[in-house]
Amino acid sequence: MVTKISETVVQKFIENVLKNLPTDWLRLTTHRLDIYHEELAKTEFLEHFEALYQNNDTSQESLASLPTAFDYIRLGHPLSCVLEWTIAKSHDLKADQVISFSSQVMPLMAILRKNLFDHKPTRVYVKGQLPHAFDLALVKEIYGYKLDVQQVSSIHEVAAFDGSSVYISNDNLTNVELTPNVDFFLHIDDQVGSVVLINGEANENHIGEIQHVRRRESIAMTPADCHTTLQEFVGQTPDQETINVQTSKASVVNTIQSITGTSTHALVASSGLSTQYAIMMGLVHHAKENYPGKPIRIITPPNAYGGTNDQARRVAACVPNTEVVDLHVDGGNDMSRSVNSILDEVAREDAVPFIIAEIPTNPRVEVPDLENLRAALSKQRSNAVGQVATAPVFILDQTFCPNVHFLRDQDILAEVSTLAYISGSKFPSGGLCTAGYVAANSKAERLLATIDTHLQLCDNEATHLQYEILAKQMPSMLERIEGAYQNTREFVNFIQETLPEAKINFVSEELAQEGFTPSVFSLDLPTKGDSDEVREAYKRDLNLQLINLMIGNIPQESKYCVSYGQLKGCYWTIPATSTQGTTKEGDKDYIVRVALSANMDLGRHKEVFTEFVKSI
Repeated sequence: MVTKISETVVQKFIENVLKNLPTDWLRLTTHRLDIYHEELAKTEFLEHFEALYQNNDTSQESLASLPTAFDYIRLGHPLSCVLEWTIAKSHDLKADQVISFSSQVMPLMAILRKNLFDHKPTRVYVKGQLPHAFDLALVKEIYGYKLDVQQVSSIHEVAAFDGSSVYISNDNLTNVELTPNVDFFLHIDDQVGSVVLINGEANENHIGEIQHVRRRESIAMTPADCHTTLQEFVGQTPDQETINVQTSKASVVNTIQSITGTSTHALVASSGLSTQYAIMMGLVHHAKENYPGKPIRIITPPNAYGGTNDQARRVAACVPNTEVVDLHVDGGNDMSRSVNSILDEVAREDAVPFIIAEIPTNPRVEVPDLENLRAALSKQRSNAVGQVATAPVFILDQTFCPNVHFLRDQDILAEVSTLAYISGSKFPSGGLCTAGYVAANSKAERLLATIDTHLQLCDNEATHLQYEILAKQMPSMLERIEGAYQNTREFVNFIQETLPEAKINFVSEELAQEGFTPSVFSLDLPTKGDSDEVREAYKRDLNLQLINLMIGNIPQESKYCVSYGQLKGCYWTIPATSTQGTTKEGDKDYIVRVALSANMDLGRHKEVFTEFVKSI
């Protein structure tokens, strides 16, 4: 992607960093979760890394002690931060003016999205070829983006323009001259993705928007590909592991079919959210072709996982005549009743309904009455003038319980067009990569081709290495799910005995017998005080006391993270300040969410929890 440049201080520093690279930077989706300050997540890692550079300190101990970088690989990770810092140094830019993507296309889509809302024209100059799946007609018709594309042979052909000028090429990044007429330089590479350089102060207002697209609809360049690019930067020959991607891909698809009990094809994307984005844009495409002129309604819980909720609203903001409808599903609300009443209302509007929901729900781990849900989803409805209303597509986020059968022809939702998707950073890979997947029942199989069109258009398919990781990890997934559930059930029972005043949200023994065996529960700690405000403040403080005590006493296992399904350890978070970061304040949950793995010292966690109970 980049080639060796003349010997520089930066180059030598990076060469030494690569020699002493902490192994977790390459093999995990998260790093140093025990050093996690969310409000500093976008800045703290690089501030400390810059200090190491100034002191010429590249010891493995110092590198391993750096705090968590960004967010879970989608928004960034240690090696993407180092790569962007390195490229920025060579172009005299600030580090946040360089943003890497695993996708070749999504940086351009991010610029186009920002300019759509700013009513700003975009001119794209291409040296060479655009990625082969990039369909200009679909980008305009389905996404609503506006752009003109011109072929050029040099960056110097980019003319002054009252709008955004994007120059796309595979030119050597280190030798590129950023001319004043170029607002965004986009370097694309078939093997590793892309890097966008944001040129000039006038364009810095795009930085946050480009990062947000990376966080919600794509991912940063993967650790392995960042490592390759940095090796090339210092003149090393990258470590190239031979991967038979067709074999890995076939293995993953076969395993998904085995786990889900389906024969329909499965699609694998670079992350759970890039999977969801392909689903959403594929369904928008399907609706525009098959129900032209009809409004689209995306129905989703307001307190759902923040990425799901935020992305749905971002899609709706871009697509005319599309709105998000809040689906209240837990905390005293019944999913089946909510679905029934909302679909009645959407039918009267003669709109096209897409429902996104988690089963069990997040964060309160509730399972609806599935027979009632089936009845609500399959009920035939009429619009306001008596015509048959459009049937819903049910998009099930099955990440909590990917082992439960929903998609077979004999399953309860067989007569409902149902798609199920799973975040791959959880049980499928055990935290070793982010790639997620989507499968369909027979009724929804027709939708997969259009979803795949948008997965390819956005260049968000899983990487070769991600396929290989899933091929190795997924065969043990069901066993790990069972082991993690057993630990979680034992810990929940212990907490109920030790702190009976606490309210625990977890599946019943009866639901577990039906196959719902999550390894996540939420904990509503007891509180006290003379007013609602005092009681809420006391409980929020108690939440942090518990989490900090666990992490402080068991740092090798207890982590501050939104994750679960990892190969080992235990994860603690408060949804309101993590997964629900973009959720409306009134819908946030200030409770403790706990996730256990099959491999952990449960006895030690019980001991520390007992200490916590004694302290209150």
